[in-house]
Amino acid sequence: MKKVLIVGGGAAGMMAAIGAADSGNKVCLIEKNEKLGKKLFLTGKGRCNVTNAGDADTFFSNVCTNNKFLYSAFYGYDNFAVMNFLEQAGCPLKTERGGRVFPISDHSSDVIAAFGRELRKRGVEILLNTEVQEVLTNEGMITGVRLQDGKILYSECVIVCTGGLSYPSTGSTGDGYRFAKETGHRVTECVPSLVPFEVMESWCSKLMGLSLKNVSVRLICGSEEWYQGFGEMLFTHFGVSGPLILSASSFYGKKGKKDPAKKQNFPEREEVKLHIDLKPALDAEQLDKRLLREFEENKNRQFKNSLGGLFPAKLIPVMVELSGILPERKVNDITREERRAFGKRIKDISLTVTGVRGFSEAIITKGGIHLKEINASTMESKKVKGLYFAGEVLDLDALTGGFNLQIAWSTGYLAGSRACR
Repeated sequence: MKKVLIVGGGAAGMMAAIGAADSGNKVCLIEKNEKLGKKLFLTGKGRCNVTNAGDADTFFSNVCTNNKFLYSAFYGYDNFAVMNFLEQAGCPLKTERGGRVFPISDHSSDVIAAFGRELRKRGVEILLNTEVQEVLTNEGMITGVRLQDGKILYSECVIVCTGGLSYPSTGSTGDGYRFAKETGHRVTECVPSLVPFEVMESWCSKLMGLSLKNVSVRLICGSEEWYQGFGEMLFTHFGVSGPLILSASSFYGKKGKKDPAKKQNFPEREEVKLHIDLKPALDAEQLDKRLLREFEENKNRQFKNSLGGLFPAKLIPVMVELSGILPERKVNDITREERRAFGKRIKDISLTVTGVRGFSEAIITKGGIHLKEINASTMESKKVKGLYFAGEVLDLDALTGGFNLQIAWSTGYLAGSRACR
């Protein structure tokens, strides 16, 4: 039996340990936190969206960066393999809207507990509160790792699964990028992704806490449309958030550049606008008929008191302000042109995106170890024999819905199962 050292006890690290043990290796899993899966515990607002039940095409279409690199990893250990593993490990699952898969209990701790049981069953040695300081090599080959206390653990196989820079409070402080650079690898620019937008317009703060469902958004820079989507969004004191906005941010990060002073993404050239359609199910004519009906029913009321059938109460004052129509004006005094202009505003509310929030609020990191230096069939480095990488530390990212965790499971299992072969 050969010994495999795995650095990082998150999603990719735990799955790499399973894969390595199932391949007949002696496995040591090293985690600098006091417990395994600390970031996993927070995912899905504590519910843990473990994967997505969609088919392979759904998975690859939701991977934003370098999806072709994942063919071997995904087909070797796909979403159904993950679901079967967790079910067999005593963590029953359920599938919700959009194919999102969660534990039936809605507790991420049950996912982590299932992994704990399976790791113990396979005899994996787990070192908690243990930080790796350096990955050791000699003449292009792995020799082991040096711990923070100076102790050296020797091995011909090391798998780095240290995550990215998102949620640094969970221990994701970029250690893997440092290990990669120190062993001669390139790391692409890392920016926050799946993260809220900050906007210029001050009226957004008046809507703080308001959630809107079934709206559509478009993210546009100049004449170029970067993203279009439909779903749910949330207003905050600094701008907008929610599933729809997080997905849009993944494309914003791809197009933006980093401002070193603020550690945020900003547009390279033209202004970036977020266009919100509050009534995407209605075209302009249908919406005008709806407005006409509402106005007829409220013709003797003031404009500000006539919109209860169209918007949530918190949104009404802002919509009145954006309309340019005086709040106290009687509805029956509003002209056809003003009504149609109001309809256009409902279909297109524009916000100026000034940047994104930092890594402390980002679900994932966009960027990572350059994939041209990693063997997609094994996750082994092309530069250092016996050194493998898996999970968020790689230059891979996807939209929300369980796809990023699937990247971790698939790459982790592939790295573990191929280590020391």
